[in-house]
Amino acid sequence: MSIAMTSAEALRAVEVLASRPLVRLVTEIDDNGAIPPRRLTGTLPDLSTHDVRSASDTARAHGLIRITPGVGLELTLAGSELADLYDAIARWARRHAVPARVCEFSSRIRHVLGLLAPSLTGECLDSASPLVGEGGELGLARPRMLLIRWLADNPQVARVSEPEPVA
Repeated sequence: MSIAMTSAEALRAVEVLASRPLVRLVTEIDDNGAIPPRRLTGTLPDLSTHDVRSASDTARAHGLIRITPGVGLELTLAGSELADLYDAIARWARRHAVPARVCEFSSRIRHVLGLLAPSLTGECLDSASPLVGEGGELGLARPRMLLIRWLADNPQVARVSEPEPVA
Protein backbone atom coordinates (compact mmCIF):
# COMPACT_ATOMS: atom_id res chain seq x y z
CA MET A 1 0.00 0.00 0.00
CA SER A 2 1.29 3.46 -0.83
CA ILE A 3 -0.02 6.98 -0.99
CA ALA A 4 0.74 9.75 -3.43
CA MET A 5 2.47 12.31 -1.25
CA THR A 6 5.10 14.88 -2.09
CA SER A 7 8.17 15.25 0.12
CA ALA A 8 6.74 18.50 1.49
CA GLU A 9 3.41 16.84 2.31
CA ALA A 10 5.17 13.89 3.99
CA LEU A 11 7.28 16.24 6.11
CA ARG A 12 4.21 18.31 6.98
CA ALA A 13 2.22 15.22 7.99
CA VAL A 14 5.05 13.93 10.18
CA GLU A 15 5.58 17.38 11.68
CA VAL A 16 1.89 17.63 12.61
CA LEU A 17 1.56 14.06 13.92
CA ALA A 18 4.84 14.17 15.84
CA SER A 19 4.02 17.39 17.67
CA ARG A 20 4.48 16.66 21.37
CA PRO A 21 1.47 18.80 22.38
CA LEU A 22 -0.75 17.03 19.83
CA VAL A 23 0.46 13.59 20.97
CA ARG A 24 -0.25 14.57 24.59
CA LEU A 25 -3.73 15.96 23.79
CA VAL A 26 -4.86 12.99 21.69
CA THR A 27 -3.54 10.37 24.10
CA GLU A 28 -4.94 12.18 27.16
CA ILE A 29 -8.44 12.24 25.67
CA ASP A 30 -8.06 8.64 24.47
CA ASP A 31 -6.93 7.45 27.91
CA ASN A 32 -9.26 9.51 30.09
CA GLY A 33 -12.22 10.66 27.99
CA ALA A 34 -13.49 14.08 27.03
CA ILE A 35 -11.93 17.18 28.58
CA PRO A 36 -13.95 20.32 29.31
CA PRO A 37 -12.24 23.19 27.42
CA ARG A 38 -11.73 25.24 30.59
CA ARG A 39 -9.88 22.32 32.22
CA LEU A 40 -7.56 21.65 29.29
CA THR A 41 -4.55 23.57 30.63
CA GLY A 42 -4.91 21.98 34.06
CA THR A 43 -5.21 18.52 32.51
CA LEU A 44 -1.96 19.00 30.57
CA PRO A 45 0.15 20.92 33.12
CA ASP A 46 3.43 19.94 31.42
CA LEU A 47 2.45 22.04 28.37
CA SER A 48 2.40 25.82 28.13
CA THR A 49 -0.91 27.57 27.57
CA HIS A 50 0.26 28.40 24.04
CA ASP A 51 1.11 24.73 23.32
CA VAL A 52 -2.27 23.55 24.63
CA ARG A 53 -4.14 26.12 22.55
CA SER A 54 -2.05 25.34 19.46
CA ALA A 55 -2.56 21.57 19.84
CA SER A 56 -6.31 22.07 20.31
CA ASP A 57 -6.54 24.35 17.25
CA THR A 58 -4.47 21.94 15.15
CA ALA A 59 -6.51 18.92 16.26
CA ARG A 60 -9.78 20.68 15.41
CA ALA A 61 -8.45 21.92 12.05
CA HIS A 62 -7.46 18.38 11.08
CA GLY A 63 -10.69 16.79 12.30
CA LEU A 64 -9.08 14.90 15.20
CA ILE A 65 -11.20 16.39 17.99
CA ARG A 66 -14.53 18.13 18.28
CA ILE A 67 -16.22 20.13 21.00
CA THR A 68 -19.42 18.51 22.17
CA PRO A 69 -21.63 20.80 24.28
CA GLY A 70 -21.92 19.54 27.84
CA VAL A 71 -19.12 17.03 27.30
CA GLY A 72 -16.04 18.92 26.12
CA LEU A 73 -13.23 18.06 23.75
CA GLU A 74 -13.52 14.52 22.48
CA LEU A 75 -11.85 12.49 19.78
CA THR A 76 -13.43 12.06 16.38
CA LEU A 77 -13.08 8.72 14.60
CA ALA A 78 -9.89 10.03 12.96
CA GLY A 79 -8.57 11.10 16.37
CA SER A 80 -9.38 7.72 17.90
CA GLU A 81 -7.65 5.95 15.04
CA LEU A 82 -4.64 8.26 15.49
CA ALA A 83 -4.50 7.31 19.17
CA ASP A 84 -4.46 3.65 18.10
CA LEU A 85 -1.65 4.44 15.64
CA TYR A 86 0.33 6.16 18.41
CA ASP A 87 -0.14 3.10 20.64
CA ALA A 88 1.06 0.72 17.91
CA ILE A 89 4.10 2.90 17.16
CA ALA A 90 4.95 3.19 20.86
CA ARG A 91 4.69 -0.60 21.33
CA TRP A 92 7.07 -1.17 18.42
CA ALA A 93 9.49 1.46 19.77
CA ARG A 94 9.40 0.00 23.30
CA ARG A 95 10.03 -3.50 21.99
CA HIS A 96 13.04 -2.21 20.02
CA ALA A 97 14.25 0.26 22.72
CA VAL A 98 13.88 3.17 20.30
CA PRO A 99 15.08 5.88 20.76
CA ALA A 100 16.25 4.60 24.17
CA ARG A 101 15.31 1.83 26.57
CA VAL A 102 13.57 4.32 28.83
CA CYS A 103 11.99 7.47 27.41
CA GLU A 104 8.78 9.47 27.26
CA PHE A 105 5.85 8.17 25.19
CA SER A 106 5.81 11.22 22.90
CA SER A 107 9.58 10.91 22.31
CA ARG A 108 9.05 7.36 21.04
CA ILE A 109 6.29 8.55 18.70
CA ARG A 110 8.38 11.45 17.40
CA HIS A 111 11.43 9.27 16.81
CA VAL A 112 9.58 6.50 14.94
CA LEU A 113 7.64 8.99 12.81
CA GLY A 114 10.98 10.58 11.93
CA LEU A 115 12.29 7.18 10.83
CA LEU A 116 9.19 6.58 8.73
CA ALA A 117 9.03 10.01 7.05
CA PRO A 118 11.41 9.24 4.13
CA SER A 119 9.46 6.09 3.23
CA LEU A 120 6.24 8.08 2.74
CA THR A 121 7.50 9.61 -0.48
CA GLY A 122 8.34 6.29 -2.12
CA GLU A 123 12.10 6.59 -1.63
CA CYS A 124 13.79 3.25 -2.20
CA LEU A 125 14.54 0.99 0.71
CA ASP A 126 18.02 -0.41 0.95
CA SER A 127 19.83 -2.48 3.55
CA ALA A 128 20.88 0.69 5.41
CA SER A 129 17.28 1.85 5.74
CA PRO A 130 15.80 1.88 9.28
CA LEU A 131 12.85 0.02 7.79
CA VAL A 132 15.07 -2.97 7.10
CA GLY A 133 16.14 -5.00 10.13
CA GLU A 134 18.91 -7.54 10.60
CA GLY A 135 18.77 -10.30 8.03
CA GLY A 136 16.77 -8.03 5.70
CA GLU A 137 13.38 -8.35 7.47
CA LEU A 138 11.28 -5.25 7.59
CA GLY A 139 11.51 -3.96 11.13
CA LEU A 140 9.14 -1.03 10.70
CA ALA A 141 6.87 -2.57 8.10
CA ARG A 142 3.81 -2.76 10.35
CA PRO A 143 4.09 0.78 11.82
CA ARG A 144 4.72 2.09 8.28
CA MET A 145 1.66 0.27 6.91
CA LEU A 146 -0.51 1.61 9.77
CA LEU A 147 0.77 5.16 9.22
CA ILE A 148 0.18 4.98 5.46
CA ARG A 149 -3.32 3.60 5.99
CA TRP A 150 -4.11 6.39 8.49
CA LEU A 151 -2.74 9.07 6.15
CA ALA A 152 -4.68 7.63 3.21
CA ASP A 153 -7.86 7.97 5.27
CA ASN A 154 -6.88 11.43 6.55
CA PRO A 155 -5.07 13.31 3.74
CA GLN A 156 -6.05 16.65 5.27
CA VAL A 157 -3.20 16.34 7.77
CA ALA A 158 -0.62 16.81 5.04
CA ARG A 159 -2.55 19.39 3.05
CA VAL A 160 -4.32 21.72 5.48
CA SER A 161 -2.63 25.03 6.12
CA GLU A 162 -1.98 26.27 9.64
CA PRO A 163 -5.17 26.37 11.71
CA GLU A 164 -6.95 29.60 12.39
CA PRO A 165 -7.14 30.26 16.13
CA VAL A 166 -10.67 29.99 17.50
CA ALA A 167 -11.88 33.32 18.85
